[in-house]
Amino acid sequence: MNMLLIFMTHIFLISAQRLEVLPFALLGFVMLVLVFFVRFQMRNTKRIKSELKILESLHKHNVEYEFVLEVMRLSIWHFDTITGKLTFEQDFREKGNKYFTNVDGMPMDESVMTLDPRDADRVGKALSDLCQGRMSSYHEIYRVKVPYDNSFYWEESYATIAERDTEGKPTKIIGTTMRVDERKAMEEALVKARNRAEESDRLKTAFIANMSHEIRTPLNAIVGFTSLLPDITDDAERRSLLDLVNENTQKLLHIVDDVVNISKIESGQEELVMTTFDLNMMLVEAMSHFAERLKPGVELNVEFAQESLTITTDMIRLSTIAKHLVSNAMKFTDQGSIVVGCDAPVDGRVCFWVRDTGKGIAEENYERIFERFFKVDEFIPGAGLGLSICRVMAFSLGGDVTVESKLGEGSTFRVDIPIK
Repeated sequence: MNMLLIFMTHIFLISAQRLEVLPFALLGFVMLVLVFFVRFQMRNTKRIKSELKILESLHKHNVEYEFVLEVMRLSIWHFDTITGKLTFEQDFREKGNKYFTNVDGMPMDESVMTLDPRDADRVGKALSDLCQGRMSSYHEIYRVKVPYDNSFYWEESYATIAERDTEGKPTKIIGTTMRVDERKAMEEALVKARNRAEESDRLKTAFIANMSHEIRTPLNAIVGFTSLLPDITDDAERRSLLDLVNENTQKLLHIVDDVVNISKIESGQEELVMTTFDLNMMLVEAMSHFAERLKPGVELNVEFAQESLTITTDMIRLSTIAKHLVSNAMKFTDQGSIVVGCDAPVDGRVCFWVRDTGKGIAEENYERIFERFFKVDEFIPGAGLGLSICRVMAFSLGGDVTVESKLGEGSTFRVDIPIK
Protein backbone atom coordinates (compact mmCIF):
# COMPACT_ATOMS: atom_id res chain seq x y z
CA MET A 1 0.00 0.00 0.00
CA ASN A 2 2.90 2.41 0.83
CA MET A 3 4.63 1.65 -2.48
CA LEU A 4 1.39 2.37 -4.31
CA LEU A 5 1.04 5.70 -2.54
CA ILE A 6 4.64 6.71 -3.43
CA PHE A 7 4.12 5.68 -7.02
CA MET A 8 0.90 7.67 -7.38
CA THR A 9 2.46 10.69 -5.76
CA HIS A 10 5.33 10.55 -8.21
CA ILE A 11 2.92 10.37 -11.16
CA PHE A 12 0.97 13.33 -9.90
CA LEU A 13 4.09 15.45 -9.51
CA ILE A 14 5.32 14.62 -12.98
CA SER A 15 1.90 15.42 -14.38
CA ALA A 16 1.78 18.65 -12.48
CA GLN A 17 5.13 19.80 -13.84
CA ARG A 18 4.24 18.95 -17.35
CA LEU A 19 0.76 20.40 -17.35
CA GLU A 20 1.60 23.17 -14.95
CA VAL A 21 -1.45 22.25 -12.84
CA LEU A 22 0.31 21.86 -9.52
CA PRO A 23 -2.66 23.02 -7.35
CA PHE A 24 -4.90 20.35 -8.84
CA ALA A 25 -2.20 17.73 -8.37
CA LEU A 26 -1.84 18.60 -4.72
CA LEU A 27 -5.59 18.44 -4.23
CA GLY A 28 -5.71 14.99 -5.77
CA PHE A 29 -2.85 13.88 -3.59
CA VAL A 30 -4.61 15.02 -0.44
CA MET A 31 -7.79 13.24 -1.46
CA LEU A 32 -5.85 10.09 -2.14
CA VAL A 33 -4.23 10.25 1.30
CA LEU A 34 -7.63 10.80 2.93
CA VAL A 35 -9.07 7.79 1.13
CA PHE A 36 -6.15 5.67 2.28
CA PHE A 37 -6.47 6.90 5.90
CA VAL A 38 -10.22 6.18 6.00
CA ARG A 39 -9.72 2.66 4.72
CA PHE A 40 -6.93 2.08 7.27
CA GLN A 41 -9.15 3.29 10.13
CA MET A 42 -12.06 1.09 9.03
CA ARG A 43 -9.83 -1.98 9.00
CA ASN A 44 -8.31 -1.08 12.36
CA THR A 45 -11.76 -0.51 13.92
CA LYS A 46 -12.99 -3.84 12.65
CA ARG A 47 -9.92 -5.59 14.10
CA ILE A 48 -10.36 -3.85 17.46
CA LYS A 49 -14.04 -4.81 17.60
CA SER A 50 -13.15 -8.42 16.86
CA GLU A 51 -10.52 -8.43 19.61
CA LEU A 52 -12.94 -6.81 22.08
CA LYS A 53 -15.50 -9.47 21.31
CA ILE A 54 -12.91 -12.19 21.93
CA LEU A 55 -11.90 -10.54 25.23
CA GLU A 56 -15.52 -10.25 26.28
CA SER A 57 -16.10 -13.91 25.47
CA LEU A 58 -12.98 -14.90 27.42
CA HIS A 59 -14.06 -12.80 30.41
CA LYS A 60 -17.53 -14.34 30.35
CA HIS A 61 -16.03 -17.83 30.09
CA ASN A 62 -13.65 -17.09 32.98
CA VAL A 63 -16.51 -15.82 35.19
CA GLU A 64 -18.59 -18.92 34.44
CA TYR A 65 -15.53 -21.13 35.02
CA GLU A 66 -14.82 -19.60 38.43
CA PHE A 67 -18.52 -19.71 39.33
CA VAL A 68 -18.68 -23.47 38.66
CA LEU A 69 -15.49 -24.06 40.66
CA GLU A 70 -16.81 -22.01 43.59
CA VAL A 71 -20.25 -23.64 43.67
CA MET A 72 -18.78 -27.12 43.52
CA ARG A 73 -16.00 -26.19 45.99
CA LEU A 74 -13.35 -27.36 43.53
CA SER A 75 -9.63 -26.71 43.34
CA ILE A 76 -7.49 -26.97 40.19
CA TRP A 77 -3.89 -28.01 40.77
CA HIS A 78 -0.74 -28.87 38.80
CA PHE A 79 2.14 -31.09 39.76
CA ASP A 80 5.55 -30.76 38.12
CA THR A 81 7.21 -34.19 38.23
CA ILE A 82 10.64 -32.65 37.53
CA THR A 83 10.64 -30.13 40.39
CA GLY A 84 8.28 -32.20 42.55
CA LYS A 85 6.19 -29.13 43.41
CA LEU A 86 2.43 -28.89 43.74
CA THR A 87 0.79 -25.58 42.73
CA PHE A 88 -2.81 -24.40 42.60
CA GLU A 89 -4.43 -22.50 39.76
CA GLN A 90 -7.72 -22.00 41.62
CA ASP A 91 -8.83 -23.23 45.04
CA PHE A 92 -12.46 -22.81 46.08
CA ARG A 93 -12.52 -25.54 48.71
CA GLU A 94 -14.00 -24.47 52.02
CA LYS A 95 -11.32 -22.68 53.98
CA GLY A 96 -10.93 -21.79 57.63
CA ASN A 97 -8.81 -22.50 60.67
CA LYS A 98 -10.38 -25.91 61.01
CA TYR A 99 -9.41 -27.11 57.53
CA PHE A 100 -6.04 -27.78 55.96
CA THR A 101 -5.29 -25.93 52.73
CA ASN A 102 -2.39 -26.94 50.48
CA VAL A 103 0.28 -24.31 49.90
CA ASP A 104 1.74 -23.54 46.47
CA GLY A 105 5.09 -25.18 46.04
CA MET A 106 4.40 -27.94 48.54
CA PRO A 107 6.01 -31.31 47.73
CA MET A 108 3.50 -34.03 46.89
CA ASP A 109 4.79 -36.24 49.74
CA GLU A 110 3.94 -33.55 52.30
CA SER A 111 0.47 -33.19 50.83
CA VAL A 112 -0.14 -36.94 51.17
CA MET A 113 1.04 -36.80 54.81
CA THR A 114 -1.96 -34.59 55.64
CA LEU A 115 -4.35 -37.43 54.78
CA ASP A 116 -5.93 -39.82 57.23
CA PRO A 117 -3.58 -42.78 57.89
CA ARG A 118 -6.32 -45.14 56.72
CA ASP A 119 -6.13 -43.64 53.20
CA ALA A 120 -2.61 -42.17 52.91
CA ASP A 121 -0.85 -45.30 51.57
CA ARG A 122 -3.54 -46.01 48.98
CA VAL A 123 -3.64 -42.42 47.68
CA GLY A 124 0.17 -42.09 47.72
CA LYS A 125 0.56 -45.25 45.62
CA ALA A 126 -2.06 -44.09 43.10
CA LEU A 127 -0.32 -40.70 42.68
CA SER A 128 3.07 -42.40 42.32
CA ASP A 129 1.71 -44.70 39.59
CA LEU A 130 0.32 -41.66 37.74
CA CYS A 131 3.57 -39.67 37.99
CA GLN A 132 5.63 -42.67 36.83
CA GLY A 133 3.35 -43.21 33.84
CA ARG A 134 2.07 -46.56 35.02
CA MET A 135 -1.44 -45.10 34.94
CA SER A 136 -2.95 -42.50 32.63
CA SER A 137 -5.60 -41.25 35.07
CA TYR A 138 -6.23 -41.04 38.80
CA HIS A 139 -9.41 -41.02 40.91
CA GLU A 140 -9.46 -41.34 44.70
CA ILE A 141 -11.81 -40.53 47.58
CA TYR A 142 -10.09 -40.05 50.92
CA ARG A 143 -10.20 -38.47 54.36
CA VAL A 144 -8.13 -35.42 55.30
CA LYS A 145 -7.04 -34.89 58.89
CA VAL A 146 -8.12 -31.68 60.58
CA PRO A 147 -5.10 -30.03 62.27
CA TYR A 148 -5.05 -30.11 66.07
CA ASP A 149 -8.18 -32.26 66.08
CA ASN A 150 -9.09 -35.93 65.82
CA SER A 151 -11.75 -35.32 63.18
CA PHE A 152 -11.47 -35.41 59.39
CA TYR A 153 -13.29 -34.31 56.26
CA TRP A 154 -13.78 -36.00 52.89
CA GLU A 155 -12.27 -35.04 49.52
CA GLU A 156 -12.45 -36.52 46.02
CA SER A 157 -9.68 -36.02 43.43
CA TYR A 158 -9.28 -36.63 39.71
CA ALA A 159 -5.99 -36.21 37.81
CA THR A 160 -4.45 -36.98 34.42
CA ILE A 161 -1.18 -36.49 32.55
CA ALA A 162 -1.01 -33.05 30.86
CA GLU A 163 2.49 -33.12 29.36
CA ARG A 164 5.18 -35.71 28.58
CA ASP A 165 8.87 -35.47 27.64
CA THR A 166 10.42 -36.85 24.48
CA GLU A 167 10.67 -40.28 26.08
CA GLY A 168 6.97 -40.28 26.94
CA LYS A 169 7.44 -39.84 30.69
CA PRO A 170 4.97 -37.54 32.45
CA THR A 171 6.35 -34.06 33.25
CA LYS A 172 3.15 -32.30 34.27
CA ILE A 173 0.05 -33.60 36.04
CA ILE A 174 -3.18 -31.64 36.17
CA GLY A 175 -5.88 -32.48 38.69
CA THR A 176 -8.97 -31.29 40.47
CA THR A 177 -10.08 -31.80 44.08
CA MET A 178 -13.45 -31.18 45.69
CA ARG A 179 -15.02 -31.42 49.15
CA VAL A 180 -17.58 -34.24 49.35
CA ASP A 181 -18.61 -34.18 53.03
CA GLU A 182 -22.31 -33.82 52.23
CA ARG A 183 -22.27 -36.67 49.74
CA LYS A 184 -20.45 -38.98 52.15
CA ALA A 185 -22.90 -38.05 54.91
CA MET A 186 -25.76 -38.91 52.55
CA GLU A 187 -24.12 -42.22 51.63
CA GLU A 188 -23.66 -43.08 55.31
CA ALA A 189 -27.29 -42.17 56.00
CA LEU A 190 -28.41 -44.45 53.15
CA VAL A 191 -26.24 -47.29 54.46
CA LYS A 192 -27.70 -46.84 57.94
CA ALA A 193 -31.22 -46.76 56.48
CA ARG A 194 -30.52 -49.96 54.55
CA ASN A 195 -29.10 -51.61 57.67
CA ARG A 196 -32.14 -50.52 59.66
CA ALA A 197 -34.41 -51.95 56.98
CA GLU A 198 -32.48 -55.23 57.00
CA GLU A 199 -32.53 -55.29 60.80
CA SER A 200 -36.25 -54.56 60.78
CA ASP A 201 -36.82 -57.46 58.38
CA ARG A 202 -34.66 -59.72 60.57
CA LEU A 203 -36.56 -58.66 63.69
CA LYS A 204 -39.87 -59.25 61.95
CA THR A 205 -38.82 -62.76 61.01
CA ALA A 206 -37.50 -63.41 64.52
CA PHE A 207 -40.67 -61.96 66.01
CA ILE A 208 -42.92 -64.26 64.01
CA ALA A 209 -40.77 -67.30 64.80
CA ASN A 210 -40.47 -66.55 68.51
CA MET A 211 -44.05 -65.47 68.99
CA SER A 212 -45.29 -68.59 67.24
CA HIS A 213 -43.26 -70.68 69.67
CA GLU A 214 -44.03 -68.66 72.81
CA ILE A 215 -47.76 -68.42 72.13
CA ARG A 216 -48.09 -72.06 71.05
CA THR A 217 -46.72 -73.42 74.33
CA PRO A 218 -49.34 -71.93 76.75
CA LEU A 219 -52.06 -72.19 74.10
CA ASN A 220 -51.45 -75.93 73.69
CA ALA A 221 -51.62 -76.34 77.46
CA ILE A 222 -54.89 -74.39 77.64
CA VAL A 223 -56.49 -76.35 74.80
CA GLY A 224 -55.17 -79.70 76.04
CA PHE A 225 -56.20 -79.31 79.68
CA THR A 226 -59.55 -77.80 78.75
CA SER A 227 -60.36 -80.78 76.52
CA LEU A 228 -59.67 -83.13 79.45
CA LEU A 229 -61.99 -81.37 81.90
CA PRO A 230 -65.26 -83.03 80.73
CA ASP A 231 -63.77 -86.47 81.41
CA ILE A 232 -62.44 -85.67 84.90
CA THR A 233 -64.82 -86.46 87.76
CA ASP A 234 -62.47 -86.01 90.71
CA ASP A 235 -62.83 -82.49 92.14
CA ALA A 236 -59.20 -82.20 93.26
CA GLU A 237 -57.93 -83.23 89.85
CA ARG A 238 -60.33 -80.82 88.18
CA ARG A 239 -59.09 -77.96 90.36
CA SER A 240 -55.50 -78.87 89.52
CA LEU A 241 -56.26 -78.78 85.78
CA LEU A 242 -58.13 -75.49 86.15
CA ASP A 243 -55.13 -74.01 87.98
CA LEU A 244 -52.87 -75.10 85.12
CA VAL A 245 -55.27 -73.59 82.57
CA ASN A 246 -55.37 -70.33 84.54
CA GLU A 247 -51.56 -70.26 84.87
CA ASN A 248 -51.04 -70.71 81.13
CA THR A 249 -53.75 -68.18 80.38
CA GLN A 250 -51.86 -65.62 82.48
CA LYS A 251 -48.63 -66.48 80.63
CA LEU A 252 -50.36 -65.96 77.31
CA LEU A 253 -51.86 -62.64 78.39
CA HIS A 254 -48.48 -61.53 79.74
CA ILE A 255 -46.78 -62.24 76.38
CA VAL A 256 -49.46 -60.33 74.47
CA ASP A 257 -49.26 -57.40 76.92
CA ASP A 258 -45.48 -57.22 76.53
CA VAL A 259 -45.72 -57.13 72.74
CA VAL A 260 -48.46 -54.48 72.81
CA ASN A 261 -46.50 -52.32 75.30
CA ILE A 262 -43.25 -52.36 73.37
CA SER A 263 -45.07 -51.68 70.08
CA LYS A 264 -46.96 -48.69 71.51
CA ILE A 265 -43.87 -47.11 73.01
CA GLU A 266 -41.71 -47.48 69.89
CA SER A 267 -44.48 -46.18 67.62
CA GLY A 268 -45.05 -43.17 69.89
CA GLN A 269 -48.73 -43.97 70.37
CA GLU A 270 -48.45 -44.05 74.17
CA GLU A 271 -47.67 -40.65 75.69
CA LEU A 272 -45.92 -40.06 78.98
CA VAL A 273 -48.14 -39.42 81.99
CA MET A 274 -46.08 -37.37 84.42
CA THR A 275 -47.00 -37.67 88.10
CA THR A 276 -45.31 -36.87 91.42
CA PHE A 277 -44.85 -39.80 93.80
CA ASP A 278 -42.55 -41.39 96.36
CA LEU A 279 -40.06 -43.62 94.58
CA ASN A 280 -39.37 -45.78 97.66
CA MET A 281 -43.05 -46.57 98.12
CA MET A 282 -43.43 -47.40 94.43
CA LEU A 283 -40.52 -49.85 94.57
CA VAL A 284 -41.90 -51.53 97.71
CA GLU A 285 -45.30 -51.89 96.04
CA ALA A 286 -43.69 -53.40 92.92
CA MET A 287 -41.84 -55.92 95.09
CA SER A 288 -45.00 -56.95 96.94
CA HIS A 289 -46.33 -58.65 93.79
CA PHE A 290 -43.54 -61.25 94.03
CA ALA A 291 -43.33 -61.86 97.80
CA GLU A 292 -45.43 -65.04 97.66
CA ARG A 293 -43.65 -66.43 94.61
CA LEU A 294 -40.10 -66.47 95.97
CA LYS A 295 -38.21 -69.75 95.78
CA PRO A 296 -37.34 -71.42 99.10
CA GLY A 297 -34.10 -70.02 100.46
CA VAL A 298 -34.36 -66.67 98.63
CA GLU A 299 -34.92 -63.42 100.50
CA LEU A 300 -36.35 -60.19 99.10
CA ASN A 301 -34.97 -57.03 100.74
CA VAL A 302 -34.75 -53.27 100.20
CA GLU A 303 -31.82 -50.84 100.58
CA PHE A 304 -32.72 -47.16 100.22
CA ALA A 305 -30.23 -44.29 100.59
CA GLN A 306 -32.90 -42.09 102.18
CA GLU A 307 -36.23 -42.76 103.83
CA SER A 308 -38.32 -40.87 101.27
CA LEU A 309 -37.64 -39.64 97.76
CA THR A 310 -40.27 -37.67 95.85
CA ILE A 311 -39.80 -37.53 92.08
CA THR A 312 -41.82 -36.55 89.02
CA THR A 313 -41.92 -38.91 86.06
CA ASP A 314 -44.19 -41.56 84.50
CA MET A 315 -44.92 -43.81 87.50
CA ILE A 316 -46.60 -46.57 85.46
CA ARG A 317 -43.58 -47.06 83.20
CA LEU A 318 -41.15 -46.90 86.09
CA SER A 319 -43.20 -49.44 88.04
CA THR A 320 -43.31 -51.73 84.99
CA ILE A 321 -39.50 -51.54 84.71
CA ALA A 322 -39.09 -52.42 88.41
CA LYS A 323 -41.49 -55.38 88.16
CA HIS A 324 -39.73 -56.78 85.11
CA LEU A 325 -36.32 -56.53 86.80
CA VAL A 326 -37.52 -58.23 90.00
CA SER A 327 -39.26 -60.94 87.98
CA ASN A 328 -36.09 -61.48 85.95
CA ALA A 329 -34.01 -61.78 89.15
CA MET A 330 -36.42 -64.36 90.58
CA LYS A 331 -36.06 -66.59 87.51
CA PHE A 332 -32.27 -66.90 87.88
CA THR A 333 -31.88 -66.86 91.67
CA ASP A 334 -32.21 -70.24 93.40
CA GLN A 335 -30.68 -69.19 96.72
CA GLY A 336 -29.43 -66.09 98.43
CA SER A 337 -31.18 -62.77 98.08
CA ILE A 338 -32.75 -60.22 95.77
CA VAL A 339 -32.24 -56.63 96.90
CA VAL A 340 -34.06 -53.61 95.48
CA GLY A 341 -32.24 -50.36 96.25
CA CYS A 342 -32.17 -46.68 95.39
CA ASP A 343 -29.23 -44.24 95.52
CA ALA A 344 -29.43 -40.58 96.48
CA PRO A 345 -30.14 -38.22 93.54
CA VAL A 346 -27.14 -36.64 91.79
CA ASP A 347 -27.34 -33.73 89.32
CA GLY A 348 -31.05 -34.11 88.71
CA ARG A 349 -30.88 -37.86 88.13
CA VAL A 350 -31.70 -40.85 90.28
CA CYS A 351 -30.63 -44.49 90.05
CA PHE A 352 -32.48 -47.47 91.46
CA TRP A 353 -31.23 -51.00 91.10
CA VAL A 354 -32.04 -54.69 91.52
CA ARG A 355 -29.23 -56.94 92.75
CA ASP A 356 -29.41 -60.73 92.92
CA THR A 357 -27.18 -63.66 93.81
CA GLY A 358 -28.22 -65.74 90.83
CA LYS A 359 -26.39 -67.38 87.91
CA GLY A 360 -24.85 -64.20 86.57
CA ILE A 361 -24.29 -63.15 82.94
CA ALA A 362 -21.22 -63.53 80.73
CA GLU A 363 -19.67 -60.21 79.70
CA GLU A 364 -20.23 -60.85 75.99
CA ASN A 365 -23.98 -61.00 76.65
CA TYR A 366 -24.26 -57.69 78.53
CA GLU A 367 -25.91 -55.99 75.56
CA ARG A 368 -27.48 -59.00 73.91
CA ILE A 369 -29.78 -59.62 76.88
CA PHE A 370 -31.59 -56.38 75.97
CA GLU A 371 -32.38 -57.68 72.48
CA ARG A 372 -35.89 -58.92 71.84
CA PHE A 373 -36.38 -62.65 72.34
CA PHE A 374 -32.76 -63.24 73.36
CA LYS A 375 -32.57 -65.75 76.21
CA VAL A 376 -29.36 -66.72 78.03
CA ASP A 377 -30.99 -69.96 79.18
CA GLU A 378 -33.59 -71.45 76.86
CA PHE A 379 -34.91 -73.66 79.67
CA ILE A 380 -36.00 -70.66 81.76
CA PRO A 381 -39.65 -69.78 81.02
CA GLY A 382 -40.37 -66.44 79.34
CA ALA A 383 -40.53 -64.85 75.90
CA GLY A 384 -37.29 -62.88 76.24
CA LEU A 385 -39.04 -59.50 76.03
CA GLY A 386 -38.81 -58.27 79.63
CA LEU A 387 -35.37 -56.64 79.55
CA SER A 388 -36.01 -55.22 76.07
CA ILE A 389 -39.17 -53.56 77.39
CA CYS A 390 -37.22 -52.19 80.38
CA ARG A 391 -34.66 -50.48 78.15
CA VAL A 392 -37.26 -49.11 75.72
CA MET A 393 -39.28 -47.66 78.58
CA ALA A 394 -36.16 -46.23 80.22
CA PHE A 395 -35.19 -44.57 76.93
CA SER A 396 -38.66 -43.04 76.67
CA LEU A 397 -38.12 -41.48 80.11
CA GLY A 398 -34.74 -40.07 79.08
CA GLY A 399 -32.76 -42.73 80.95
CA ASP A 400 -31.12 -46.11 80.45
CA VAL A 401 -30.79 -49.60 81.90
CA THR A 402 -27.34 -51.14 82.38
CA VAL A 403 -26.05 -54.37 83.92
CA GLU A 404 -23.03 -55.45 85.97
CA SER A 405 -22.54 -59.16 86.48
CA LYS A 406 -20.19 -62.07 87.05
CA LEU A 407 -20.93 -65.67 86.23
CA GLY A 408 -21.89 -67.59 89.33
CA GLU A 409 -21.94 -64.47 91.54
CA GLY A 410 -25.12 -62.68 90.47
CA SER A 411 -26.13 -59.52 88.61
CA THR A 412 -27.02 -55.89 89.29
CA PHE A 413 -29.37 -54.03 86.95
CA ARG A 414 -29.29 -50.24 87.26
CA VAL A 415 -31.99 -47.86 86.02
CA ASP A 416 -30.82 -44.26 85.67
CA ILE A 417 -33.47 -41.61 84.86
CA PRO A 418 -33.85 -37.82 85.10
CA ILE A 419 -36.15 -36.47 87.80
CA LYS A 420 -37.83 -33.15 88.46
